[in-house]
Amino acid sequence: MKRAVILLNLGGPDKQVSVKPFLFNLFNDPAIINIIQPFRFFIAKLISSLREKKAKGIYKLLGGGSPILKLTESQKKSLEKNLRKKGEYKCFIIMRYWKPRANEVYEEIVQYNPKEVVLLPLYPQFSTTTTGSSINEWKSINSNNFKTKTICCYPNEENFINAHVKSIRKYLNTKLLSKTILLFSAHGLPQKIVDSGDPYQWQVEETVEKIIEKLKIKNLNFNVCYQSRVGPLKWIGPSTDEEVIRNSKQKLGIVLCPIAFVSEHSETLVELDIEYKNLAKKNGALFYKRVPALGTNKHFIKGLTNLVLNVKNYGTKGLKPPFCDGSFRRCFCKT
Repeated sequence: MKRAVILLNLGGPDKQVSVKPFLFNLFNDPAIINIIQPFRFFIAKLISSLREKKAKGIYKLLGGGSPILKLTESQKKSLEKNLRKKGEYKCFIIMRYWKPRANEVYEEIVQYNPKEVVLLPLYPQFSTTTTGSSINEWKSINSNNFKTKTICCYPNEENFINAHVKSIRKYLNTKLLSKTILLFSAHGLPQKIVDSGDPYQWQVEETVEKIIEKLKIKNLNFNVCYQSRVGPLKWIGPSTDEEVIRNSKQKLGIVLCPIAFVSEHSETLVELDIEYKNLAKKNGALFYKRVPALGTNKHFIKGLTNLVLNVKNYGTKGLKPPFCDGSFRRCFCKT
């Protein structure tokens, strides 16, 4: 049976002139700013204008644009190679806020004419602001009514966990463990989104719990923290920058692992590698090491392959996304 696998990701501006429209697309998403039109349109216009200069400066450090599409294409190629050993699969990429956008990719999928579509988010942990938004966009454009199955999340998938464990081990010096803290950093969310039932935070914490179990390092000093806080709202915490400063002042060495990003982009290559590294150095850290995003790590790609091959249709009537029970503490797609 012919299947299309759609890798869902955030996207990023490919050049300087793309920065402002990328920001507009982001803030014009009702999953990000949940107010009615035309007010959301005008707010998105305002925020994208106010943040354009700073954002351009960030992407200039990366050569002018985000590397996320190129890196996602590498993941797509690796995944497709694995899947084609098992059947007729073709992978596509849909970015939520920049190219390739859903409408243009949909035409390619129509030409391919699969019997089934599998939505595969490159967000291991579900949030209404990421995976949920992309799923809703797919539903809105699926005019051909392709039969669709969704992998909503995989916070504790065995190979995903193993990939992190093997990567982290390379950055931990066993002789300095008593002077080291392992920080797991994830993108933050406003507290009100989590309070409304979004499962992202507990899924991030579940991922970390499984990694710590697998590492099997006695008395390992670690913490979960959240980065990229913006705006006046209260965000979930603790914040990564504050944790970097606090532990640096205690003269600890920092090993930082991006736990919710599977591709390098501005928030890893600039925020973690430049801004937070400078904070660590300024505040006296013994050392600062950053574990790479998983990218095409063979264990991670194996995990994605297994998720696609074993996908079930979790769109059970009456269940809230990501198809969990009403408490959002039990996910029906747990592996």
